Amino acid sequence: MSRIGNKPVPFPATVKVTQDKNNLTVKGPKGELKLSVHPALTVSVGKDAISVVATNEERQTRALHGLVRSLINNTVNGVINGYEKKLKIEGVGYQAKLEGDKLSVFVGFSHPVVHPAPAGIKVTVPDPNTIIITGIDKQLVGQYAATVRKTRPPEPYKGKGIRYDGEVVRRKEGKKFASGSGG
Repeated sequence: MSRIGNKPVPFPATVKVTQDKNNLTVKGPKGELKLSVHPALTVSVGKDAISVVATNEERQTRALHGLVRSLINNTVNGVINGYEKKLKIEGVGYQAKLEGDKLSVFVGFSHPVVHPAPAGIKVTVPDPNTIIITGIDKQLVGQYAATVRKTRPPEPYKGKGIRYDGEVVRRKEGKKFASGSGG
């Protein structure tokens, strides 16, 4: 039995939750998100909380119980607060530019790499070495940030590349040349 799945998901009065069979629609101050729930689980919407109940004790149902509860919690938090990922670019000449809704990243290739922002995602570039990605869908924000980071992940020798804000990159020592008699 899932400990996380048993906890109800509270929501304030500013959030409106409607249920249609196995589909949930959550409307809040920041927007609206829809979530479909696996048929092996039962979702009940109360006055100020949402609870998830497993219909049986099969392995897959037990695995989905906590997952669905977490997805519902992320949906509720998204429409209330939203989500944000911050990326830092390090390297000489590496930078980012925003052209409309397209993010152009210059990271050592002969051409800029362009990442169009999907619907529901807002990208800002306060300075050439910082990218801020915001939105109400946690999965979409994280996926777009991972796609941008994948353009040039940080390398371990000089630390150049795109990294998450606060990410620690373990540095490696370069090759050492031995001086002395060479045999």
